[in-house]
Amino acid sequence: MAAQFDPTVNVKLTNRAAIANAKLPVDGPGTFSNYHLAALVLVTPYLLTRIFWTPYFSFKFYYIFYLLLSGLPVTLGYWMIMSRISGPVRSNVILPGKPIEEYMDIKDPELKAKYFGMNKIPLQVFYDSYMEGKIEVKGDLLDILEYRHDWAVFTMTWNLLKYVLTTLIPDVVIHDIKQDEEQVRGHYDRGDDFYEWFLGPRMIYTSGVIKDIDRKETLEELQDNKLALVCHKLELKPTDTLLDIGCGWGTLAAYANKNFGCDVTGVTLAVKQAKFGNDRIEKNGCDTGKARILCKDFREVGEGKKFSKIVSLEMAEHVGIRRYGQFLRQVYDLLEDDGLFVFQVAGIRTTWQYEDLIWGLMMNKYVFRGADASCALNWVIGHLESAGFEVKSIDVLGVHYSATLHRWYENWKINESKVREKYGDQWYRTWLYFLASAVIASRQGSASVFQITLHKNLNQFNRVEGIPSHSSLFFEPKNKPILIE
Repeated sequence: MAAQFDPTVNVKLTNRAAIANAKLPVDGPGTFSNYHLAALVLVTPYLLTRIFWTPYFSFKFYYIFYLLLSGLPVTLGYWMIMSRISGPVRSNVILPGKPIEEYMDIKDPELKAKYFGMNKIPLQVFYDSYMEGKIEVKGDLLDILEYRHDWAVFTMTWNLLKYVLTTLIPDVVIHDIKQDEEQVRGHYDRGDDFYEWFLGPRMIYTSGVIKDIDRKETLEELQDNKLALVCHKLELKPTDTLLDIGCGWGTLAAYANKNFGCDVTGVTLAVKQAKFGNDRIEKNGCDTGKARILCKDFREVGEGKKFSKIVSLEMAEHVGIRRYGQFLRQVYDLLEDDGLFVFQVAGIRTTWQYEDLIWGLMMNKYVFRGADASCALNWVIGHLESAGFEVKSIDVLGVHYSATLHRWYENWKINESKVREKYGDQWYRTWLYFLASAVIASRQGSASVFQITLHKNLNQFNRVEGIPSHSSLFFEPKNKPILIE
């Protein structure tokens, strides 16, 4: 059934079996002007120079000094102030107007004294306190978060600003190979059981693909749909050599070799993932002479080696903003001139709301430390084209990711006792919040996933040969068209 207008909330609501449908889709504060921010950043050092200038150095010297000194604090201060005074992007939705006690039980006395009745709690304070066990929700966490605009405010807090200054910015600036190894292994080598408890038997930590919006496909169906789609876009054949950069637990590598007979090399920095992937290849009867998972950086696969096909699914976020262009140029050099590259990457929207910013900082702190290259689509495309690639097609999979995350959320809840017993209450709460909030973020557009098919932008590339695999061009119309004579 198509989305229907609900007069109780004054907005259209969907009712599709494929996803966790929104109960209260609200557009929150989002007033932000790059022009205003630029003016503040540039004018503030000018004023400081006028006030504190001395003849020991030139006006230009003082201006640059104060620009470097004040630029970041001014930016963070602007975020903090605007998140408090800006109005909602849309104000049409009717909120329930319930007291905070209807949604949660605040255990901490200090928090309880501040947030009660209609006093809304900053979202950052809520999720930190929930993960620490200071707050218990009344009901299912995902359901409670669906109504977050009724009990939370989306303000930049001092804790968030402190995290940006002391952790996020240093990570963005440093972002070297050693840091990548430490962060990846710290995350993905936690334990295969930890991930299997929400990823299920496929052990794929990337977005699946919905094929039927009126049926709740299983997690395995969503992932199998994605595997088939990616291999179709890659136009795999037995003579291909495929490089899977950031291959995870090796499922795509095993699938590609088993179904298409191509030579596959998967690379990961996580030791346990490499072992799991090689075991999976062997257990699936794949030719181990033509399929392998290597625990190394993708740049170390072999001097001068090239591949006819390359795939990277949601790995590039970990590369970092500083090294993004370099990474793509290295992929370009690894790809044969007539090769194909399928690049799937998580990102954000350009016109973000403050809820998006707060969610992204939560993800960076608790889930994907160092994954600072989750950027807007236009930024990603600009870097791909600058590296010498030409875009063949783009599919935006945000709502597909929401469906995938919802299956992960359900799996995590089913395995609650196992997680708590081995990893403790805080790990269970942290991942429950991550999965529940991500279901919403990817469904409403705060975050998304872009699946991009590319090849080298060369005159001699045979573009016509790629038309049959350009899936979005071919469709079956609902009704047979009446042609114009």
